[in-house]
Amino acid sequence: MDLVKVLSEQYLKETAPMVEVGDTVRVHIKIKEGSRERIQVFEGIVIAKKHGGIAETITVRRISYGVGCEKVFPIHSPSIAKIETVRKGKVRRAKLYYLRNRVGKAAKIKERV
Repeated sequence: MDLVKVLSEQYLKETAPMVEVGDTVRVHIKIKEGSRERIQVFEGIVIAKKHGGIAETITVRRISYGVGCEKVFPIHSPSIAKIETVRKGKVRRAKLYYLRNRVGKAAKIKERV
């Protein structure tokens, strides 16, 4: 059991971003196209946080051209350049899956001061 822990610790990022459910985040992803590499930004609301340690993931949702788009990002992945928090959200749930059924102002989240 300790062997798995030791092996996974070397791949953990030193400064894991402090991201909570309900926060609006901007995720910078490294995308490799042939020999070139670029960074693409995905901004949205964190609706779920799962697992822990090396397998920790966040699900980010945004509305793009009127269509809901969700992506799951492993926090400790080397393809994630950085995750920055745009605004903090005040929620009372661990999973915000109810936002999938809401549109416009009903899908708004209050800001934590």
